[in-house]
Amino acid sequence: MNKLKNFIQTFEFSSLQQGVKYNGILFTELHFNALVKLNEQHKNKYFTIGLKKVTFQQFVGVIRAGDLTIEILPKIDKCREDKDVWQNVLIEMLRVTRKLKIEKVGEANVSRQNIHLLDLYFEWFLNEIQTLIHQGLIKQYYKETSNVKALKGKLDFAGHINKNLIHKERFYTTHQVYDKNHLVHQILFKALEIIEKCTKGNYLYSKCKTVQLDFPEVKNILVTETTFSKVPKNRKTAPYETALGISRFIILNFAPNISSGSENMLALLFDMNSLWEEYILARLKQSDKKVKIYGQQSTHFWNGISIRPDIVIEHGTEKFIIDTKWKNISYNQPSTHDLRQMYAYNDYWKSTKAMLLYPSRESKFEGFIKFQDHHVHEYIMHDQKKIIQHECGLGKISIFEKDKDVLNHKIGEEIIDWFIKVVPNPPTSNNYHQN
Repeated sequence: MNKLKNFIQTFEFSSLQQGVKYNGILFTELHFNALVKLNEQHKNKYFTIGLKKVTFQQFVGVIRAGDLTIEILPKIDKCREDKDVWQNVLIEMLRVTRKLKIEKVGEANVSRQNIHLLDLYFEWFLNEIQTLIHQGLIKQYYKETSNVKALKGKLDFAGHINKNLIHKERFYTTHQVYDKNHLVHQILFKALEIIEKCTKGNYLYSKCKTVQLDFPEVKNILVTETTFSKVPKNRKTAPYETALGISRFIILNFAPNISSGSENMLALLFDMNSLWEEYILARLKQSDKKVKIYGQQSTHFWNGISIRPDIVIEHGTEKFIIDTKWKNISYNQPSTHDLRQMYAYNDYWKSTKAMLLYPSRESKFEGFIKFQDHHVHEYIMHDQKKIIQHECGLGKISIFEKDKDVLNHKIGEEIIDWFIKVVPNPPTSNNYHQN
């Protein structure tokens, strides 16, 4: 595959300046204006706009602005500037968290020279549609109001009189139709249209055209967030779940003619804080350690406000809290705000130990430190009262295997071991309960 044209790779929290070339590609006023407009549509959360300059935030992924593709990569190590390494990091994190379906980073479909993330999503979608076509596209009932030659359904009197004063042999009715021109296929058709626009001159363009030829003719509708809520969920539509999920991602992030010119815009961006949390949760669940892992557990805090730690680990009757932070902390002192947050998590989840977890070049954990306060938990163990204070630790975990540029798939076991080594044999619920 030839080198991609008009393709810029950059990192989170880096900047693009109008009029400057990046890897030989000029970042133009048209590109700048398109990104400004995109940012405005998303409440200015993606970028910080300066004087003819765009500074990216914690969002990574890919943006298509007209003929320009910008891939924003994560990076926590200033010494590692290899964009191929960080592209593989992002792709692998998306794969592990099931936001992207590929067999493995480094396989043929990823190792093409200068392939970008958008291609991977497009190819995934096209493969899903080809599978559905091969299995046989479903038919569904839907209501249609139109002129027909035989009376069926419910006659629309006003429409019938208006349209059929001359054609007495026709009937204007609302009736049931059973075919492939239904909402599910109309949504998929819209996504195919977007992919066709975004892959011209790309190796996927011919594949997209082939899929479109095999796809049934359907009505071209306007698809919004509300449209997806109308999709029926049943046994027949279950095989469409993945394709509809990808199409939702593509359609709702596509903005035709977003700038003053005729540039189309497509942005597939992920918040690295959320992605890092989901990645750690997925790796912990892959562990063979005998612990229970929970994510997204929330509890009421105050006046309708809830609090939620990122991850809860249960080991016997012990509960451990993990709060993930996607930033490279070069010092050993977390913020007061973060410590207060961890104290609240310990208190509400009746956990004795909590950890702030950061990505790092090298793994490092120096144990837990007690909060200096009067607040303690009382437990009864073998008919004896035991008093334990809340503790918090700061963990730095290497996302890479040692001396390699590939993600460490054993990261979950390493994190769990930090807790288990402190409480290797916790009491069971039969002899250990709270007062």
